[in-house]
Amino acid sequence: MAGGFVGSGMPKRAELYEGRITFYFVLACMVASLGGSLFGYDLGVSGGVTSMDDFLKDFFPKVYRRKQRHLHETDYCKYDNQLLTLFTSSLYFAGLVSTFGASYLTRAKGRRASILFGASSFFVGAVFNAASVNIGMLIIGRIFLGIGIGFGNQAVPLYLSEMAPAKKRGAINQMFQLTTCLGILIANIINYFTEKIHPWGWRLSLGLATVPASLMFIGGLFLPETPNSLVEQGRVDEGRRVLEKVRGTKKVDAEFADLVEASEAAHAVQHPFRNLLKPKNRPQLVIGALGIPAFQQLSGMNSILFYAPVIFQSLGFGSGASLYSSIITSSTLVLATFVSMFLVDKKGRRFMFLEAGIQMISSMTVIAIILALKFGHGVVLPKADSVVLVIMICLFVAAYGWSWGPLGWLVPSEIFPLETRSAGQSMVVCVNLFFTAAIAQCFLASLCHLRYGVFILFACLIVIMSLFIYFLLPETKQVPIEEMAFLWENHWFWKNYVCSPEKKPTGQGNKLAVDA
Repeated sequence: MAGGFVGSGMPKRAELYEGRITFYFVLACMVASLGGSLFGYDLGVSGGVTSMDDFLKDFFPKVYRRKQRHLHETDYCKYDNQLLTLFTSSLYFAGLVSTFGASYLTRAKGRRASILFGASSFFVGAVFNAASVNIGMLIIGRIFLGIGIGFGNQAVPLYLSEMAPAKKRGAINQMFQLTTCLGILIANIINYFTEKIHPWGWRLSLGLATVPASLMFIGGLFLPETPNSLVEQGRVDEGRRVLEKVRGTKKVDAEFADLVEASEAAHAVQHPFRNLLKPKNRPQLVIGALGIPAFQQLSGMNSILFYAPVIFQSLGFGSGASLYSSIITSSTLVLATFVSMFLVDKKGRRFMFLEAGIQMISSMTVIAIILALKFGHGVVLPKADSVVLVIMICLFVAAYGWSWGPLGWLVPSEIFPLETRSAGQSMVVCVNLFFTAAIAQCFLASLCHLRYGVFILFACLIVIMSLFIYFLLPETKQVPIEEMAFLWENHWFWKNYVCSPEKKPTGQGNKLAVDA
């Protein structure tokens, strides 16, 4: 049985919220969402650069020689090199550590401060990478990039969720995913052209990361702070003025009252990370801070994003063809994000998760079957099989693009109460980046040793992910962000943790709505 939101338990104050979509609100969200372009550009550019011959000759000559020996053959182990994968994963280990500093800055100084700091660090990292003459400089640059992503990923989803009205929160929050996907697409297009520039094309690919960082920093200077954060910092009058401006009306009494109450509860909490462990916060901890960010990476999607050019070259595609195929997959991801933005507040989060789970499992299974039957014999993969593989990868990418990709950031950012929101989002980013780094570090070795079995492994993990959503996640669409607590009190499982025995819902008035 799947839990849902209870109609009769709907808090009355939420019905009094007023406002409209204003130009000021749209502009603020567009600027803030540029944070996703940092994450996306790096996701897209890393895989392309690590498949470029000039880059490999300068920093990883052993991988380059192995690649030349198997240039026109299929080979699961062509790129299996732990130092090469460290180039990718070091960024995410740095982001993992930095997110705890981001939590303090985001809570004490606001979401805007973390956005500005993240953009600055990312800019420095891009400069280091473009100017690198040894592996040490590469890794230092990646660490600065990771710090930037740690701060940006911590603050931007919170910013978008707090600024958005409840009925449009899903679509607005997914602007972060949209700019992430556009960053991936732009990076793949740039890689396609810079791969032809010898011998410094890879430097241009890495150095152009300064562009989204600069845009994010300059735009961030003019960003308003969120009303939630202003009230939390004690700037109550300013918080109300910003709320009136973004909602386009002075009739914000009901929503502002919720913000003030949430802020009072937040100030009563001295140790937000410790507070996450309390039973009343068990749903947010298990679903938002642990389950969803971990499963988002265990889906296998980031393996494809990191190493799409490498995967396609391993499958026998030429260098140019592999980068072209990566452009196809990243374009699919962008289109899927638009689908998600259109449907997420209509169909709901649970529907998008569960439909995509079926599609992703089917795609991974077909990929594994084709590879098991046709691949790894030292010959070029037949053209028909190659086309089917690209189609299956695109179907997988599309399903991820309207489900786990955007919703993996949306759902955690909307379910935490204000008193644990910055700490909770830090846990989200920490867990996300830990598994991102682990997948980045282990995928090429897994592809080498498990061969087609790595895709079967991902299919099995997606089955577990889908069951996790079906049984434990209630529908959160159009529920005001400060009134999410009512969901857990009426959920078939979570009410056992968040409610005292006398408050546990009983009777017809608390009948669960099933959104299977």
